[in-house]
Amino acid sequence: MKFNTKKIDGKIEISVEISKESVESYFKIAAEQLSKDMKVKGFRPGKVPVDIVEKEIGSEKLYGEAANVAIQRTLPGIIKDEELEVIGQPDIVVKKIVKNQEIEYMVTFQLMPEVDLGEYKGLKAIKKEIKIDDSEIEKSIKYLLNSRTKFITVNREAKKVDKVEVDFEIKHDNVKIEDGESKNHPLVLGESNFLPGFEEKLEKMKANDEKEFSLKIPKDWKDKRIAGKELDFKVKMKLVQEREIPELNDEFAKSLGEFKSVKELKDSIKQGILTEKEVREKERIRLELIEKVVDNTKLDIPDVLIDQEIQKMEIDLRNSINSMGLDFDTYLKQLNKKIEDIKEEWKEQAEKRVKIGLCLREIIKKENINVDDKEIEEKINQDLKQYPNVEEVRKNIDMNQLKEYTKNILLNEKTFELLEKESK
Repeated sequence: MKFNTKKIDGKIEISVEISKESVESYFKIAAEQLSKDMKVKGFRPGKVPVDIVEKEIGSEKLYGEAANVAIQRTLPGIIKDEELEVIGQPDIVVKKIVKNQEIEYMVTFQLMPEVDLGEYKGLKAIKKEIKIDDSEIEKSIKYLLNSRTKFITVNREAKKVDKVEVDFEIKHDNVKIEDGESKNHPLVLGESNFLPGFEEKLEKMKANDEKEFSLKIPKDWKDKRIAGKELDFKVKMKLVQEREIPELNDEFAKSLGEFKSVKELKDSIKQGILTEKEVREKERIRLELIEKVVDNTKLDIPDVLIDQEIQKMEIDLRNSINSMGLDFDTYLKQLNKKIEDIKEEWKEQAEKRVKIGLCLREIIKKENINVDDKEIEEKINQDLKQYPNVEEVRKNIDMNQLKEYTKNILLNEKTFELLEKESK
């Protein structure tokens, strides 16, 4: 096999010529693959001779498959031997393919961009003083108390902070709107988690009371399908419950299982808030440092890298929406946007993320930062501890992919530690 490479404007052309001695084997492999589902009298599937396969399915399919086999068997080796850092999908042109003769093809790849790394040591960053107000601790205490609130069914009129369940139907011009009906719909009056003005209309209703009313939806309402419209509601109160909030005392602290007194509980909350703020401040400083590195660095970002980053962002968004039990298309409808609109909004952020990634990668290379297998395994074991059945997770996960992901996390962590150590 012969090949030569030529770099042009951030791309690389690889011209390949495969000797005719190898061509026969590629045609045989192609015939085997194409004949796996063929029924030819006298031959087992996958064992049909090349000439008969060509006769059965045509030269175009056979030659195309032979070319694919030849490229798959030769191109990865060239990329590895030449230590090429290629990205995206290649453009492939088969220039010549004839049985018992040479195969010639040309591949064009986008190359990973060259990074003219700027100054990354001695950068300045101002660490902000971390303070904790008593109001923050009280807010956390209030959350804990509310999370252990009991709801007791009562036979009285509903008022603010009560939890209620209602059946409702919503119409516009006497036509029921999309998603305009619900049974036993739960609400906490006063939290404003539904249409504006709706919860106020439920106050003073008792269980089994029915009510009809109209509401004008604001023009700037997030659901554009009903924004600015006057909607008609028919509501039946099914249940009224009042909340019973526990008292903050040592017994309540003990009920949480880890504390002997309210003081211990508050001290723990304070330490938790402090740790959280320290983590956020550390992340802010790291972002400030790496953004300064990006500003000092010269690099041209190919569109393919930005597109790949946007694809990752889309996958993350879809997974996030699905994890909340929501339908992605419904989510887009509520935003009144198409995925293309969101991707366009992401472009600037995606470019920034790509630049940061390239700069981190270049620092890792320049400083020869490494992680060994032991570090990777320890990090994986630590991360998997959060799952109740670690062995089951290991069986159902791509461990090679997890190791590569963990390796990148550790490399980036060491790189940020270097930036912090070398900063002022």
